[in-house]
Amino acid sequence: MAICAYAGFAGAAGVAQAPALAMLDRLEPGLWEISPHGAQNNAAELCIDSGRKLIQIRHARESCRRHVIEDTPKSVVVHYTCLAGGYGQTKVRFENARLVQVETQGIENGLPFNFTAEARRSGSCGR
Repeated sequence: MAICAYAGFAGAAGVAQAPALAMLDRLEPGLWEISPHGAQNNAAELCIDSGRKLIQIRHARESCRRHVIEDTPKSVVVHYTCLAGGYGQTKVRFENARLVQVETQGIENGLPFNFTAEARRSGSCGR
């Protein structure tokens, strides 16, 4: 009986798991244009080496602790709390390797923020 239980445990332990937030790793590095929904000519550009940088658009330079809430091939939701104060929760929905939808909300510099945007790869960094 103990051998059967061990064999079942060993088999389950050997199952390969996809890396956390793997969807974000499918995004192409480069220059990305972040266009808030409903705002004309208010786009910002962001040079990213990893799609994981889209999680903390509003706290990009801060050291934050992350908690993954949802992690699927089509979307991720991450809640983060920053050491310097402030926090956020971001959902990134995959459309293709050059286009995602971003929803983020939280507190930055003591003030609330809440926006949705389209993020689209627009070229190489340092053009």
